[in-house]
Amino acid sequence: CRCCAEGRRHGSILYSILRSQEERAVPAAGPAPRGCPCGSRRRVALRSPQVAGKAASAVLVKTLRFVQNVPCFQELPLEEQLLLVRSCWAPLLLLGLAQERVHLETVESAEPSMLQRILTARQHGERPAAPAAGRPHHGPHLPSAGEIQAIKGFLAKCWSLDISTKEYAYLKGTVLFNPDLPGLQCTQYIEGLQREAQQALNEHIRLIHRGDEARFAKLNVVLSLLRSINANVVAELFFRPIIGAVNMDDMLLEMLCAKL
Repeated sequence: CRCCAEGRRHGSILYSILRSQEERAVPAAGPAPRGCPCGSRRRVALRSPQVAGKAASAVLVKTLRFVQNVPCFQELPLEEQLLLVRSCWAPLLLLGLAQERVHLETVESAEPSMLQRILTARQHGERPAAPAAGRPHHGPHLPSAGEIQAIKGFLAKCWSLDISTKEYAYLKGTVLFNPDLPGLQCTQYIEGLQREAQQALNEHIRLIHRGDEARFAKLNVVLSLLRSINANVVAELFFRPIIGAVNMDDMLLEMLCAKL
């Protein structure tokens, strides 16, 4: 296709766009605290969901603006652009939250446990209601402590590595240009862009972090942590409190087509 034929020319544009990001140092943070495994299924909520939701929304707008400003992304058909963004909006958002140093404060939910529901129902002579098929009894808007800890652990990992603006840009490029998605037409072109983002990251590390041979591997660990985080959890955590039931596909399409 035309995209694949022009891949080499626009690949160099991606390289220059990503390299143009200014360096910005951020203070390192300590490792994420290790919680008790038996409590990983507790329901938790954000202490200030409106504040966190607005911060996440601003980061999402900024992230999509970054994506739209990459010329080789603009060369793709709209259907391919939307397919890529739909698949990676959550990891891109989390990278943006790490870059903007958005901290998450959580509290345990006051929602009664299943045991409490059963005991209360028996006390009143009622039969406890069973959860809907395919849906946990706690509802979709209450992530577990383990799910929240995975996000906090990812953020702490990024902060401990003191990731620079350029490194964040290369990581975003690696996440965005995923050639393994079903339905893509320009897979060769997209694969080349992902490979170039990784090469640019490696070159930047060799130039700036001489002697730290393990840094490239550590940054790829960051990407593996991203893959373990469910996009639905991210949507429910940050966007449901401010806009209710969220259809991310519709929202992303609207934002992608808008001039951000």
